[in-house]
Amino acid sequence: MILTDTRYADVVVLALKGRLDQTTAEDVRTELAPFLARCAAGQDHVVLDMTAVDYVSSAGLRVFMLAAKQAKAQQGYLALVEVQPLVQEILEISKFTLILKILPSVRDALVEASPTGLAAFETR
Repeated sequence: MILTDTRYADVVVLALKGRLDQTTAEDVRTELAPFLARCAAGQDHVVLDMTAVDYVSSAGLRVFMLAAKQAKAQQGYLALVEVQPLVQEILEISKFTLILKILPSVRDALVEASPTGLAAFETR
């Protein structure tokens, strides 16, 4: 699993690539940790770009659950965007759509999360 980050003012977009499964989940959780630590009121907003994620297992769902729980406890903003149809179906079947904010695009998340982040995105 590959994780790359792009900053737009106070929003960090983390692009994941590959399968989020038993083999990769712990590494992804570890890589997300410093970003989630700053995902708090008055700090960074975090957007997970799922464009290149083609599968999520129960281990991957656990990563999302823990991330959402941490962001909520810190009053932070966390959203998933560009979720592929198979992954969307997995999220719906497991009812994770009730605990995760899922939006169509990075721009949609920036509109919701941060005017300064949106301005930085629009001028890139």
